[in-house]
Amino acid sequence: MDSNIQDFIDTCNSDNTCNLIANSTTTSLTTSATSSSAGSTSITSSSRYENQKRRDWNTFGQYLKNHRPPLSLSRCSGAHVLEFLRYLDQFGKTKVHTPICPFYGHPNPPAPCPCPLRQAWGSLDALIGRLRAAFEENGGKPEANPFGARAVRLYLREVRDLQSKARGISYEKKKRKRPPPQQQPMPLSLPPPGASATH
Repeated sequence: MDSNIQDFIDTCNSDNTCNLIANSTTTSLTTSATSSSAGSTSITSSSRYENQKRRDWNTFGQYLKNHRPPLSLSRCSGAHVLEFLRYLDQFGKTKVHTPICPFYGHPNPPAPCPCPLRQAWGSLDALIGRLRAAFEENGGKPEANPFGARAVRLYLREVRDLQSKARGISYEKKKRKRPPPQQQPMPLSLPPPGASATH
């Protein structure tokens, strides 16, 4: 297997980002060591995201080259993106129970089962977001972006729903905590003009 694809798969499957930090942000960590801790976090995160986006873009490009027949980016459609996502499933590490499995809908099954391993919905969703951005950064027109195709959005929604039911995990969007409304200071009540102050 091509090393780009293996790196990509390992990244999609990793549950922590320690390897990403060690492998992809050495330069940004050196740069950020001189800035404040709040600033260094955003620099590191941004660099990590940019590096991951570049690796994903290169991996997709390699996939297109290896495609039979080879496929140019300009001829790539949402159907090819779906083909790519299905191809990645074979390297997944997320157990997705089938409806006939006794552990269907259980988030923590007590025993092993023969259900298939798949790419986690969250990994696929993040991947498509990065590839969608990379497509446009590399000169693609937003209206021709295959990663934003309706078929891709529907596929991701279907994967999310299927995995949510199969794994007994809710993928509801987290509600942002809104800061409490700032209270207006109460105006001082001054006695009307001409009133005498009593002591």
